[in-house]
Amino acid sequence: MAAGNANFDEILSTTLKNYIPKLTDNIFTARPLFYALTNGQTIRRVSGGAKIVVPIIYGTNSTAGSYSGTDTISTTAQTGITAAEYDWKQYAATVTINGIEEAKNNGEAQIIDLLEGKIFQTQETIIENMNTMFFGNATGNGGKDWMGLAALVGLGNDDGSAALAGIDATDGDNSWWRSQVQNVGGAITQAKMATTYNDCSVGNDQPTIIITGQAQYEAYEALLEGQIRYTDTDMADGGFQNLLFKGCPITFDGTLEGEGKMYMLNTKYLQLVAHSDVWFKPTPFVRPTNIDAVYSQLLCYGQLTTSNRARQGYLYGITPA
Repeated sequence: MAAGNANFDEILSTTLKNYIPKLTDNIFTARPLFYALTNGQTIRRVSGGAKIVVPIIYGTNSTAGSYSGTDTISTTAQTGITAAEYDWKQYAATVTINGIEEAKNNGEAQIIDLLEGKIFQTQETIIENMNTMFFGNATGNGGKDWMGLAALVGLGNDDGSAALAGIDATDGDNSWWRSQVQNVGGAITQAKMATTYNDCSVGNDQPTIIITGQAQYEAYEALLEGQIRYTDTDMADGGFQNLLFKGCPITFDGTLEGEGKMYMLNTKYLQLVAHSDVWFKPTPFVRPTNIDAVYSQLLCYGQLTTSNRARQGYLYGITPA
């Protein structure tokens, strides 16, 4: 065994296990999309299954209605309920400490300080990589990436009709499974934003967050010149700059910079699903026979899902103001 604390591996494992809740909290409050998905609601935890099954209601019950006296009440069997099926995806990060680092940090306090530094490095890497992945189209890394907004909400066939989760939205009978898409083809205006916002809304069921690039955010900010600028206090408390559009917070993320995109999301129907047994689960620290190091892997099984694409909006082709 390399020189150092005889309890080195035990201290590492215990410290890492205790640090995991703080690690995951930092990850999922570090970007506006993650924050919106987890603020005020819990991540859905699922214990297993071949697929992640999300129930979908797409039609009404035709038997509902008034009647009089001895009128016959309809007992017609109903359709209008189906399910979207998502594949489980995996994510991992490795925390490694080599022999010389172990030898230099042989006191318990020094070991903990070293590990916390390694965890912070891992945390920042996960934040950056997951943030990119959750804006993507699930084709990255040879199709191993998780679902992102470009797949759940994005362009599709210019009308939001790409197939998703086993439901072919190119079929006219499945038009209810299409997101609200608009090719802006120029500078953003409040009128164009209002069109997509209203398309995503039914009564008081409206978008809960708008995410765009910094240039588009600043273009919207310029449209408010001379007006009172309201902000959402929850987003501000989370550390995110924001303004309001129709009462909905609008903020920006660097991942969308230069892409001319804007997402209008209803997070009521966007859910991050986590495996209840494997969600940033640390493996025991392992000491290989042929490497002067110990390592532990943080394993994560889950998927980003939607249960209602029609309540999600996507504007593209936004040019600089």
